[in-house]
Amino acid sequence: MDSKVIFFFALLSFLSLSSFSASASAFAEEDQNVQDPALVMNFYSDSCPQAEDIISEQVKLLYKRHKNTAFSWLRNIFHDCAVESCDASLLLDSTRRSLSEKETDRSFGLRNFRYIETIKEAVERECPGVVSCADILVLSAREGIVRVGGPHIPLKTGRRDGTRSRADILEQYLPDHNESISVVLDKFAAIGIDTPGLVALLGSHSVGRTHCVKLVHRLYPEVDPQLNPAHIPHMLHKCPDAIPDPKAVQYVRNDRGTPMVLDNNYYRNILDDKGLLLVDHQLAYDKRTRPYVKKMAKSQDYFFKEFSRAITILSENNPLTGTKGEIRKQCNLSNKNN
Repeated sequence: MDSKVIFFFALLSFLSLSSFSASASAFAEEDQNVQDPALVMNFYSDSCPQAEDIISEQVKLLYKRHKNTAFSWLRNIFHDCAVESCDASLLLDSTRRSLSEKETDRSFGLRNFRYIETIKEAVERECPGVVSCADILVLSAREGIVRVGGPHIPLKTGRRDGTRSRADILEQYLPDHNESISVVLDKFAAIGIDTPGLVALLGSHSVGRTHCVKLVHRLYPEVDPQLNPAHIPHMLHKCPDAIPDPKAVQYVRNDRGTPMVLDNNYYRNILDDKGLLLVDHQLAYDKRTRPYVKKMAKSQDYFFKEFSRAITILSENNPLTGTKGEIRKQCNLSNKNN
């Protein structure tokens, strides 16, 4: 064969390979740039238009029967969404291979999970297999906040459910009430919540109650001198044992003035040394947080504004969307275990 002909075919082959390589690279780069769908407002407007109304109505009915459900839903969003992803991993039961987050020490006092199942069942009757437990957890928290007098917070939806418990890493993310305020600030900052956001979120301590297990170290063997002397007799009356039974009904109301209302009275209480937990006291006196505590004590509008912003950030922490995760049939079981 003529050498010119051979050269032509060689050149043609090289150009074809180069073109294929460039196309493959372009496709690979395009694939890398594809992002998971973002959360959006009214995600279920087409697939389940009644979803948010059903959740809201169920929360109202359950709150009417069991007032403490609102506190549970408020705690749920923190304990789930602060731990790596807002994916309802908190709701999963233990299996032979993994411990449930619900059964860890950090989840002490969490309860009323059965009512999340009640809401899920109501939504499933309308739209089977459409609405995630992660979105139900977030929206029930939003509605619970309203039930206790807090602001209505517009929240995005479109989350999908995780398939595994995160009990093994929970303590890396959830701050303990006995940790220093620096550690608490750092853990919140890691998920995008700044100092005023942290101060506002801890305003959740305005409602509900604290089990004596969590506060007896401030009463026994000696009373913490940082506690308001006028508040001590009540705490000792409610917590008469240095080693309380975790299963006993021994609690102290977080706010004796308005115990069922989410309001800025919490900040006035901690400035008056009536905070039950060590973190409450630190919040009031640390130079980084005290200015915001004082501002929120004066203005409920400011507290609600920062609280709404912080809840929004928390609810959007690293969600599963698109094809990640699943839509659980039951909130306490992944589909493979159902």
